[in-house]
Amino acid sequence: MVRRALGLRVGVVGCGVAGLAAALALARRGHEVVLLEAFDAPHPLGSGLLLQPSGLAAMRALGLREAILACGARVDRLEGYDLAGRTLMKMAYATWRRDGFGLGVHRAALFQVLFDAVQAAGVEVRTGAEVTGFDGLEAPTLSDARGRSHGPYDLVVVADGSASTLRARIRPQARAPVYPWGAVWVNARDEGGAFAGALAQRYHRAETMIGVLPIGAAPGGPSDLVSFFWSLPVTELEGFYTGDFAAWRSRVLSAWPAVEPIVAQFDGPAAFNRAIYRDVTVGRWCAGAFVLIGDAAHGTSPQLGQGANLGLIDAVELAYQVAEPSDLPAYQRARRLQTGPYQLFSRALTPLFQSAGPVGPFVRNWLFAPFSQAPGLDRIAAATLTGTFRLGPTPWELRP
Repeated sequence: MVRRALGLRVGVVGCGVAGLAAALALARRGHEVVLLEAFDAPHPLGSGLLLQPSGLAAMRALGLREAILACGARVDRLEGYDLAGRTLMKMAYATWRRDGFGLGVHRAALFQVLFDAVQAAGVEVRTGAEVTGFDGLEAPTLSDARGRSHGPYDLVVVADGSASTLRARIRPQARAPVYPWGAVWVNARDEGGAFAGALAQRYHRAETMIGVLPIGAAPGGPSDLVSFFWSLPVTELEGFYTGDFAAWRSRVLSAWPAVEPIVAQFDGPAAFNRAIYRDVTVGRWCAGAFVLIGDAAHGTSPQLGQGANLGLIDAVELAYQVAEPSDLPAYQRARRLQTGPYQLFSRALTPLFQSAGPVGPFVRNWLFAPFSQAPGLDRIAAATLTGTFRLGPTPWELRP
């Protein structure tokens, strides 16, 4: 096929991390991009997140690495202990590379950095545009819940998250069941810096997981924030909000007394947000002019902390590799060399940290923990942590 001399007309559905990054990367490659957002005012959803070296490389490719470094908090290691004080997870970025690190970021800060760049790149942002249908797979016109039409587009990038409403229309065989375990989370001050430098977690078997991630600054806010999260079965989420908050706080402090300055900042559950995760299985991500990216294509549980990172990489590689819809199958094959292994890793590891019964914690404590910390194997674990594992060469623009 002869490639177009001019750019494509591109519609990007979803104003999350992957959608914003895709809109920005495609616009900078000379395409005419319209970003369609369901909400009347674009805003971030979700807790703080951990940008791995792979995600930071994608931000560098977008020209935004320094901007996000100025907002976030450096993370040098991940550490997890059970209630008896035994080390169950200990991974240092320096094991991967001497100068390696992750970056904890407030999701609103990442959103603002990307959104400002999207606007500066001349991307048209249409709000209140909840896309509900389209008129065909080739050069489609999209329709929204308000009866408006958008398009036609040469390429449609679907980045509306793990609960995507378009995915089933494009790939009817796709599946996205909710994980049985979710979490409640809240952002708080860490004025003394007690949790600086590490993603720290505490476990009681695999039924209780408490975590604290330093995330730096919120837009226009303090710079010493952390994200605090407590995992629990999805069936118990509602009970958290209607239950005895004082009893819950006592339970937290008995498991991890050091988080008292964090939980003391809240008088009740109303300040906490709920998080639900999906295990997305799509098969082919593309059909005609459509392509799924980010969590809409390969969402998993958050155990490996790779969701935003993979979405950013999806966006950068899409812009570099796709000049026509006919390039989409080759793009997906290349991306699956990375997203496929991480989906498998996530499915394997999730029961070790979030499950009922003795099997998960037994495997974690006596197999996963010692093997992941053994000389030589610790480097493999660190490479997996950093998001750089891939069954093939990494494109030069994305090399950390």
